Amino acid sequence: MNGTPRLHAAYPSTPRTDQKRPSQYGGGSGGLGSASKLQDMPSGTARGKDDFSTPLIPFDVIDAPSQRLYVLAFYFGLMAWRFYDYWRLVADDVDSLWLFMKWAAIDGAFLYGLPAMRVPWLEWSTSTTTIPLEAWLIAFTRILYDRELSVSEHRVKRADLLHSSSLIQGKQTIHILPEGSAVLNPLQTSFCLDNSKTSIQLPIRINQTDPILIELLRFDLDSNENETVTISAGQIKKLKKIADKELPKGDLVSPRFLRFPVKRTGLYRLQKVIDKSKLEVQRRLSDTLVVSCPKAALKSVGANKCRGELSNFVLEVEGTPPLKIKYSRSVNREDRGFSFQSIQPENLISPLIRQRTSGALITQSNTDVSWAQSQRISVPLNESLSTSGHWLYSIDEVHDACGNVANYSRRHEDSDRFSPKDSHLEQVFAVHERPLVALDGCDSQHPLKVAKGHSARLPLKFTSSGRAGKADASFTVSYLFTPLEQLAANGEHSADARMLDFVLPKGHDQPEIQQPGLYTLKSVTSEYCSGDILEPTSCLLYNPPEPDLSLTSEKIYDKCAGNSIGLLVDLDLIGTPPFRVYYNEVRAKDRQVFHRQKDFDRLRGQLELKPEEAGHYTYRFLGVGDSVYPSHSLQAKGLDLEQDVKPPASAHFIGGDYKKQACIEEPVSFDLRLQGEGPWTLEYELVHGGRRRKHTIPNIESEYYTITTEKLVDGGEYSLALASVTDKSGCKIFLDQEAKIDVRRQRPKVSFGQLESKRSALILEGKRVSLPLRLTGEPPWSLQYRNLNDSTARVLEKKVQYKNDVIEVKDQGTYEIVDVQDAVCPGTVDHSGNIFDVAWIPRPSISVSESPVLQRVGNKYVKSEVCEGEDDDFEVNLSGTPPYHIKYEQHLKPERGSASLNRKEFTAGLGIASIRMETSQAGTCEYRFYELGDHLYDHDSKKHAPLVVQQRVNARPSARFSNPGKTYSYCKEEEAGDEVIPITLSGTPPFSIEVSIKHHGSPKPQVISVPNIDSNRYDFRIPHRVLALGNHIVSMRKVRDARGCQRKMETDPPRVQVIVSDVPTISPIESRVDYCVGDRISYTLSGTQPFNVFYNFQGLDRKATSTSTTFRRVADKPGNFTITAIGDGASTCKARTEITKIIHQMPSVRMSKGRDAVVDIHEGGEAEITFDFGGTPPFEFTYTRSTTPRKGKRSQVLETKHDISYEHSKTVRASEEGTYEVIAIKDKFCAYSTWKAEGGKRGALGGGGGGQGLLMF
Repeated sequence: MNGTPRLHAAYPSTPRTDQKRPSQYGGGSGGLGSASKLQDMPSGTARGKDDFSTPLIPFDVIDAPSQRLYVLAFYFGLMAWRFYDYWRLVADDVDSLWLFMKWAAIDGAFLYGLPAMRVPWLEWSTSTTTIPLEAWLIAFTRILYDRELSVSEHRVKRADLLHSSSLIQGKQTIHILPEGSAVLNPLQTSFCLDNSKTSIQLPIRINQTDPILIELLRFDLDSNENETVTISAGQIKKLKKIADKELPKGDLVSPRFLRFPVKRTGLYRLQKVIDKSKLEVQRRLSDTLVVSCPKAALKSVGANKCRGELSNFVLEVEGTPPLKIKYSRSVNREDRGFSFQSIQPENLISPLIRQRTSGALITQSNTDVSWAQSQRISVPLNESLSTSGHWLYSIDEVHDACGNVANYSRRHEDSDRFSPKDSHLEQVFAVHERPLVALDGCDSQHPLKVAKGHSARLPLKFTSSGRAGKADASFTVSYLFTPLEQLAANGEHSADARMLDFVLPKGHDQPEIQQPGLYTLKSVTSEYCSGDILEPTSCLLYNPPEPDLSLTSEKIYDKCAGNSIGLLVDLDLIGTPPFRVYYNEVRAKDRQVFHRQKDFDRLRGQLELKPEEAGHYTYRFLGVGDSVYPSHSLQAKGLDLEQDVKPPASAHFIGGDYKKQACIEEPVSFDLRLQGEGPWTLEYELVHGGRRRKHTIPNIESEYYTITTEKLVDGGEYSLALASVTDKSGCKIFLDQEAKIDVRRQRPKVSFGQLESKRSALILEGKRVSLPLRLTGEPPWSLQYRNLNDSTARVLEKKVQYKNDVIEVKDQGTYEIVDVQDAVCPGTVDHSGNIFDVAWIPRPSISVSESPVLQRVGNKYVKSEVCEGEDDDFEVNLSGTPPYHIKYEQHLKPERGSASLNRKEFTAGLGIASIRMETSQAGTCEYRFYELGDHLYDHDSKKHAPLVVQQRVNARPSARFSNPGKTYSYCKEEEAGDEVIPITLSGTPPFSIEVSIKHHGSPKPQVISVPNIDSNRYDFRIPHRVLALGNHIVSMRKVRDARGCQRKMETDPPRVQVIVSDVPTISPIESRVDYCVGDRISYTLSGTQPFNVFYNFQGLDRKATSTSTTFRRVADKPGNFTITAIGDGASTCKARTEITKIIHQMPSVRMSKGRDAVVDIHEGGEAEITFDFGGTPPFEFTYTRSTTPRKGKRSQVLETKHDISYEHSKTVRASEEGTYEVIAIKDKFCAYSTWKAEGGKRGALGGGGGGQGLLMF
């Protein structure tokens, strides 16, 4: 089948009418261009098989009409796409060139590709295919021509209106000659001069300058006169050469420090600096004081002082007030601390007292610098010398008001061996005790008795005012003496009494006296100090008579046998009791001599001479002594006695121990010796509690016998009395000798005493404590005790001597007394007090209290999560003895980046301390408390378990539009056409967000809150109540997630654009009324295309047609532009309206009278820039400062400034280097800019009243 059947309903065989397909692009027609002529359908016999008439798609698959229908549908689809791009071109003002190139390529592909399909009636001839190329050429020419319809309905080139070189003319270039700054002593270093430091170097910092002259103004501190110190170019060159060596080689940018030597004190000020260009360099006002170095000295005092006196020495401090001095004091090599004193003269007025707010110390109106003079101030130090020994006062540091420090102690710290300070810096003296003297054992009522011809030591007792014992020096004692025969009747000194002195060297503290009389102490002095005389002060010395005696005797007979058993001698004594009589007893049978003595305390006494054995005895009295005369011989008197005796039977205890102690329920034994002729019968009594029990022991053959009692079951005192003894003669002799037996009523007992009313003690770990004991019985005691907490349970023994003795322990535990025994008996333990608990004072500990927000997890505590940037803290509980010293580590593992470690420490005075937590970064932060000490314990790593607190810091959530910058369409009335705005969220759902919607013409946005978003993606629909016709900027304001974290997007928030349209209306895209020449005045049309727009301009009514939803005209002339009506393609009705826009002429500005000017200044200087304006004030203009263009390099903008002028001319002053040119000008209504922003265009901007900010076009 070679052709399409020719039916009545088919297409005509040879269509010849041209079909015009309008295409709007860039405000004009174009696109496919003119309609091409279709080829005639060939007849079935006109072609051969090789004419390629067979369609590409066989007709049995898709018939020819359907193929033509599909091609036509595809073409209309391309047209719709083209109109969409055209609408974007108009609405968004995008670049039209690339759209033209795109559609030229699409049209070419379509027109040249369609014949290849070989669809009947749609095959073009060669001449026909050239028509689109001509249309493209016309369209391309039109793009380059770039003319638009204006409000006058003429086509104008908008670039000519926008880029008028006459609006902004002129520029000014400022060159700054190399000049920097100069500052005297920028670091405010303090300087001083003295004998050891005769010169200092004043630092002058110069920056970006090469001075040739520097002048310093010096104010003399003594005379207040000023002089100018000039630093010549040669000196500056040398100083600069030295300064260059302090910097790396090749460093020409960094500041230099010129160190100018100064040898005189004064106030120095940088007055003038001149550089190579003969211009003055900018300098900062800064005064520098060079004063005399502070110094101090101690005025010398005596090397010896007495206890209780005042130190009474003077510190002389010299320097610029106010001064501070630090001195140390040691007593007996024990440091007694140091003291600071702020020293200044009265009524001192000095700027150095108050805080300096500027570098100037004097003003032009007041150049008095006398306050900076060095002054000498004497500071008396009167401290009580309360301790004897070696005292040392030492000056360590002196500070003056400028900050100069004379450190005398550093000289010793820097030295490896001790070297004494200069004598004027140290004061060493000895403080001696004051002597005290009194008579010991002698006063007027108790005289000192001395034998005739003998001397005695005056019983002086020396003490000191401090510690017990003698003072540490020799003494001079003054006393008053009156001989015994010259004493007054009342026993006092006579008028002839003599004042005498004696010196006692060390070690001889009692002088010898011999002459009888009254001695009275008057004064005592040591080598350094005077002392005091204590009572008693007087002593009477006299010589008593020598002792003597006379005696008479008579025999003593045995009443039973009648034999002589001894002599009874009566003695009459003369002298000073007590007396001691010396005599010899001579036994005739063996000529044995017994030397005996007898003491008597009275002037009369009796002596019984009763030998124990029978025989002849001779008694020879040799001498007598009393308390004064030790022995006075009686041999010259021949006092001898003789007798023959036969002693009766007797018995007596031997061993001299007549009193014994015994334990209850134990027997007691006594040894006896019997006299007479045996055998003997002995009777004795045991007396106790008022009862007597007699015992008889017969037939005792030996003269030595031991009595053993029965067990004594009752406690108390027993008396064992010898009643009688009978010997061979049968005479019964009654005896009166007895022995005492003290039977303990109870056994010795032991218990622990109490410490502060309890049997427990708290001690420091490792320290000893004395446990008090309470013992009854006779010392010494043997004690056994143990520590119940000791795993070995070993029993310890201790010997104690006192009833209230102690045992020392150092281990904690429960101590139990096991057994006790005193010197006589085994004892018992008081079980009510045999336990003593010893516990260690707890070492300091650190903990945290668990709470709902702080839980223990494993071996660490976990704090509840917190949001990034929120303040948080936690409290640690401290136990022990405050203050506490804590060190801890802060480990931060951020979600991004590397981990960090920070060590901190603090001291806490209470049991609770608050730790501020690190929340500035999201991640995990761990706090490890690794060191803890308190007032009693230092840190012990072996006994301290680190406390770990961990917290998770959650990142703040974020929200953004899935398609940022996209423009969404909304209908005013219909919701079906609304587009959703997808939002992407990060964080933990559910989220809540706040969205700001700002209409293009409204200054205040509306905020919409959206709660409970359960996913990380949300389709946002804007409520119609907040929408108005026109453009809206929708921006993200705030987002909060389920963890309570939120993020406020205050700067550069994510945003999209929403356009709200209505039908059939016309509304200005911009709400402003005032426009400028060159502006596009655009309106949004709502309704059915095409639209007829009726307006009035310059008094003429005009009509325009728009085939799109946007009506736009270029303002080419000033005047009033008023939209009066609009109609759309749906009807012939016009919607009456009155939208008036006022078109204003563009403002203009001329800088430097419209010329390119070049001005040279120095740094610190200023140049004037003049602006002349044309237009309606006020004028706002933006100008830039850019680098001076160099060959081959583009200049760069350094800064942009904005200014306002209310007149037609304005002058500004500039001091920075660069090229200044205006890039934007704005008057009351219009603005113009030559600045090309990123992605924008150069040209004018419409005005909108005077409310715009910085013009950044």
